[in-house]
This record gives sequence, C-alpha cells and structure tokens, in this order.
Amino acid sequence: MEHAFANSIETSTQRLVAEKQKSDLLLSRMLPLPVLRRLRAQRAVPAEAFDAVTIFFSDIVGFTTIAANSTPMEVINMLNMLYRLFDEKIMQYNVYKVETIGDAYMVVSGLPQRNGNRHASEIADMSLALVDSLRDARVPHRPADLLKIRAGVNTGPCVAGVVGATMPRYCLFGDTINTASRMETTGEAMKIHISHTTKKALDEIGNYIVESRGKIDIPGKGSMETFWLLGKMGNVQSESPRCMRLNDYDQNLLELIIRS
Repeated sequence: MEHAFANSIETSTQRLVAEKQKSDLLLSRMLPLPVLRRLRAQRAVPAEAFDAVTIFFSDIVGFTTIAANSTPMEVINMLNMLYRLFDEKIMQYNVYKVETIGDAYMVVSGLPQRNGNRHASEIADMSLALVDSLRDARVPHRPADLLKIRAGVNTGPCVAGVVGATMPRYCLFGDTINTASRMETTGEAMKIHISHTTKKALDEIGNYIVESRGKIDIPGKGSMETFWLLGKMGNVQSESPRCMRLNDYDQNLLELIIRS
C-alpha cells in the first residue's frame, strides 16, 4: 500500500510539474523571457525607459474589403497563415514581437534587452525579409487576389512595462510608437516606409539603400520628410549572429523553467 501510495504521489507530482511547464511556456509567449525572469523573482516589474529602440508595424492592404467579402473562418485562416510565416521569420533576428491586433503586426528591437545601435539594422533586415517573403503571395481563399502588406518603421525612445495582473501584457508607450504606426498607415503596398530618425540610424550603420519620399503630411504629426527602405547592399542578413533560433529558445526556456 505504501509503495502504491508513493508511486501515486510521484505520478501526480510529475503531472503537476508538466502542467506548470506548459503554463510557464504559455506565459513566455506573452512576456519577454528577461521580463518573465524578473517577474518570477520580484513579483513585480517596474516600467523601464529606453533611449533608443526601433519599432515595426505592418498591416494588410485592403483588409477591410477582404474581410467584408470573406467568412470569419476564412479571415482567421488567412491571418493564421500570415502570422505563422512572420513568427517563423522574425525568430531569425534580435527582435521581440509585441502584439497583433486584427491585421496589424508589431515588432520591436532594442528592448527588453538593449543591443547597442543594432536595433535599427535588425528591424531593417527583418522588414526586408518579411516583405520579400510575400512577393506574389495570394489570399488563401481568393487565389486571384495578391496578399500585400504596408510596413512602417520608426526609431526613438520609449517606455516599456508589464500592464495588468489577471492577464499581464508587456506594453510600449511613447510618441515613438505613434510615429511608427503613422509610418505604416501612410505607407504604400509592399513598401517599407521609414522615418528620418530610422534613416539616420541606418546611415550610421551603412549599406542600406534608402530613397527620400519628400515631405508629406502625417496625421497628428504635421509635415515630415520620410523615406523608403529599398534594400541593402549585398545580401540581407538572413539570421542575426547573436539571436537564438526558435527551437533553441524553446529548449532553453524549458530548461530555465525546470531549474527555477
């Protein structure tokens, strides 16, 4: 009886540990790993200011029309296909996916872990790769229609922190985010629209092909000179040298959870 009882306790403990690992892995998809570590250690994570990060926004061109002429299931399948493609691509770079809202996709580099001046080049390389991955792509349930995105990028300071308790989210705040969103909404199909601050950061790094769009009226910002990111001299870096791949990330995360 004692042996059976001990085996039962051991089995229950193993199941509990396995479920905890699953829940922690799910939580890691909602919060960056460094923030998750601090949250587990401190129970609270204070907001943090970052002097310079680079923000990427994208959305689907004509999404409202596509959604109006599609079933909800078709829209979900389309977004799932697109996000799975993007999620796989961005794991090759030193970036963090902040969130998706409808057809909007938001990514940042330079936080929660600072990476010097690499944030602009990481987002630039990622942006070029994402746009290139959709060349000649079709709406899954409307094969006659091309699937196109608009992309916008901006560089500047911001504040980031965990918001909420029941369902905590890692959120970004500041005008840098607003400007990045404006770059996307005022952009054009299958083009990467960047601000002057991003252009300046890329000029310091070098080897990026940028073209002035001239001055345009940006809602809420006034007249601004903006630019198109056209490409990169040589090959676009397909993988950040210091960034873990997806499988490595999951494995390292599980090892961290098991040890904690």
